[in-house]
Amino acid sequence: MLESLGLDGPTEAVYRCMLANPGDDAAALAKRLDQPEEDIHRAWERLTELDLVRELGDGTGLRHAISPELGLEYLLARQQAEFAEHRQRIAASRAAASRLISEYAGLQQPATGHASVEHLNGVDQIRARLAQLTNDVQSEVMAFVPDGAQTRENMAASRPLNERLLKRGVVMRTIYVDSVRNSPATVEHANWLTSQGGQVRTVATLPTRMTIIDRKTALIPVNSEDSSAGAVALTGHGTLTALCTLFDTTWEGAQPLGEACPSRGDDERPSRQELAALRLLAEGHTDEGIAKRLGVSHRTARRIATVLMERLGARSRFEAGVRAVRSGWLPYEP
Repeated sequence: MLESLGLDGPTEAVYRCMLANPGDDAAALAKRLDQPEEDIHRAWERLTELDLVRELGDGTGLRHAISPELGLEYLLARQQAEFAEHRQRIAASRAAASRLISEYAGLQQPATGHASVEHLNGVDQIRARLAQLTNDVQSEVMAFVPDGAQTRENMAASRPLNERLLKRGVVMRTIYVDSVRNSPATVEHANWLTSQGGQVRTVATLPTRMTIIDRKTALIPVNSEDSSAGAVALTGHGTLTALCTLFDTTWEGAQPLGEACPSRGDDERPSRQELAALRLLAEGHTDEGIAKRLGVSHRTARRIATVLMERLGARSRFEAGVRAVRSGWLPYEP
């Protein structure tokens, strides 16, 4: 019952027995619980670490249990503080990555003297550069499309170019988020791409919008939350190798759109979309942030979060993350 607070079953049993029978020594507790006395001492050590049990200080070696109102509140507060610190580390890492990108933007390729990062301001510049890149493409276009359902206008406008490239023999691989499977118009467009020779797969969530041309140039937004704010065109060899590896790895784990998306199994494990939502919950994202990354509406993101918390028996998002780790749904991160 109290596993999420760091107490296993035997340790919790000792704690409950001490609350019900104050003054019992280790021998008495062992008899009541039908456990070896050394197990009682091990439980005492763990309970003392969690500040749920303290020595009386009279030299007898006896311990007394701290009331749940004080002890458990302290544990919850400590876990919340650890979670807040974890969120701060994530935020600091993101800030450091942003600074590195900004600093790298000023560097130049030693061999050619040309900047490896080209800044594009506004939608018009982005569209013009993308049009130039796709017009000059020789062999391959790879794309992350994380925005969920696409508008009919945008899809219709992209068809002539896509058709022209595919007829030229250009390999086109596109990864959408799983939520597009609920959009008939987007599925229709994806099926059209497939019929023309393109390849389309889906995953639960994508890190950012990205287009890679011939494995030589990548176009990514400067703000993953607002792709219209501006973008950068990256051409450095090391950078492109990393981005191509990211795409290839994501592609291997993605599901072809023509196949049914994996759903919840008999063991009641969450679906791919639910697991992605759990990771985002554990990282402290809001409903709005989760909706953006899953490519769903704000209301759908809230519903997914609510259902997951109910399934886990959690009263807060933090507790949901803890319980998800203990259930084996999420990896443990010290």
